[in-house]
Amino acid sequence: MAASSDPSAAGTRSRPAGNPSLRDRFNALRNLPPFLRQIWATSPALTLTTLGLRLVRAFLPVATLYIGKLIIDEAVRLVGLGTAYGSLMAAWQSGQLAHLLWLLGAELALAIGSDLLGRLISYGDALLSELFTNATSVKLMEHAATLDLEDFEDPDLQDKLDRARRQTMGRMNLMSQLFGQVQDAITVASFAAGLLVYAPWLIVLLAIALVPAFVGEAHFNALGYSLNFQWTPERRQLEYIRQMGASVETAKEVKIFNLNRFFITRFRELSDRFFHANRKLARRRAFWGTLLAALGTLGYYVAYAYIAWRTVKGDFSIGDLTFLAGSFLRLRQLLEGLLVGFSQVAGQALYLDDLFSFFEIRPEIHSPANPVAIPQPITRGFVFENVGFRYPDAERWALRGLDFELRAGEVLALVGENGAGKTTLVKLLARLYDPDEGRILLDGRDLREYDLDELRANIGVIFQDFVRYHLTAGENIGVGRIEAMYDRDRIRAAAHRAMADQVIDALPHGYDQLIGRRFKSGVDLSGGQWQKIAIARAYMRDAQVMILDEPTAALDARSEFEVFQRFKELSDERTAVLISHRFSSVRMADRILVLNEGRLEASGTHHELMAQGGRYAELFELQAAGYR
Repeated sequence: MAASSDPSAAGTRSRPAGNPSLRDRFNALRNLPPFLRQIWATSPALTLTTLGLRLVRAFLPVATLYIGKLIIDEAVRLVGLGTAYGSLMAAWQSGQLAHLLWLLGAELALAIGSDLLGRLISYGDALLSELFTNATSVKLMEHAATLDLEDFEDPDLQDKLDRARRQTMGRMNLMSQLFGQVQDAITVASFAAGLLVYAPWLIVLLAIALVPAFVGEAHFNALGYSLNFQWTPERRQLEYIRQMGASVETAKEVKIFNLNRFFITRFRELSDRFFHANRKLARRRAFWGTLLAALGTLGYYVAYAYIAWRTVKGDFSIGDLTFLAGSFLRLRQLLEGLLVGFSQVAGQALYLDDLFSFFEIRPEIHSPANPVAIPQPITRGFVFENVGFRYPDAERWALRGLDFELRAGEVLALVGENGAGKTTLVKLLARLYDPDEGRILLDGRDLREYDLDELRANIGVIFQDFVRYHLTAGENIGVGRIEAMYDRDRIRAAAHRAMADQVIDALPHGYDQLIGRRFKSGVDLSGGQWQKIAIARAYMRDAQVMILDEPTAALDARSEFEVFQRFKELSDERTAVLISHRFSSVRMADRILVLNEGRLEASGTHHELMAQGGRYAELFELQAAGYR
């Protein structure tokens, strides 16, 4: 089994794996419409507002330059009059400065207005960016929740998830850039409309001169994307080493084994390699960028020289010279920004592939169109019929040829050495995986016929590697049944059944105490105390099927026996599965299955298996000898 992508999208979205070609870069632009739709869905009002403000601001540069031209022409006209004024007051009273002052006031108003609009746009972008990041993060978590467990165990898909997670935070500058491109394009059009009257061929000259810089920028953006894509596994390693070298969870071993130098050395080696690869690319980009940008500068000065010559000839006024020179300078900057910006947008659109390709992953394990209702209560139990399962890319079968029953109301124990397939069997039972061979029946119906959420709601599982949530003690138990998260009576009852109530009562704030060392007010627990909290989480679920997959490994033999004995007592009329390496605990089960290398080797009660003298009896005697 493997994660699958939407077939309808597979033909249109091909993932550029290495150095993306020019075609790949332009194809990546198809990511922009769904990206813009997501922005619009985030906040239509805010999106319209920022676009409207940009539209108004787009016309201000040409208006400001034109008013500047009028100011210079007016000043030249006043100088040409040859009128001498004794003071500013006298000039003011003559009325001849009125038009000039009006123009100056208009330019001041435009300058203030442009600044105000810029700040409003930045404010709107910041709000929209925050909303988009939050909305996309929620969407990513929602989609991740639908994926198969297998997806999270696949390194390639972990890389894809890591890149997608980065894009929820790192692509909002693309929004500002896209909107800015629209604003600049309108400004270019307004400048070009005015300049066409004077010298239209110069606009073409500028555009042609800027093409090499655009091509160079597009090339190096693609190389930058390729570098980041290829280094995803190493970046994940860097993050892992950073976490391992400086976290509460690893601090004890890091100190005892003096691992800090090892982690620091490994981090430096990886980070230095990434740094040198980035530096090499940055040097090439700087060299060629400077060279190609010089062509654009040359085109501008050719235009500037032409305008100056026409002014000397008397074709243009001094105001015209100022307006045209300023317009061509701004036009050059805007055209360069548009071309380079387009290249950057195409480059960033490649990164959007990381986000959207993740959203296209479809789970293979899902509910049927018309699911069968889960039996209430379960009357017959589960039946494994020739069940086989092999992990992706694994040569060895994790389970093969399993045939057995888990009868309703039965307490079943699974034993076997590490790698025998015990946890895999439990994952199949909870439909975290589907069998590659055979089928699993519940009350005579294939598990695939039931609604997935309803099935799992009726199964309570606590694994050995249970999650230690850095939440309050009450919430750590409440997550076992999220709809009753704050039902304090139910939480207390679950804690009592798991013998976790004494642990919680000893905490400074009881059930409201934050546990774990991640946050300042948190109180850490011992391994055994954490496990009792986790077992209470299973009782909180109050499911028809209860599974304990070695969750008591941190408890001593007596404590584990007490927990399992209590579990058996409280599992009256419930189907239960116990997994433990301690044979003294599992002997209380109604029936014991012995697994070896993925196959069912023996089945029976403790006394029956001991009488058979097989692997179970051998392992039991070996363990018992250790206690003598």
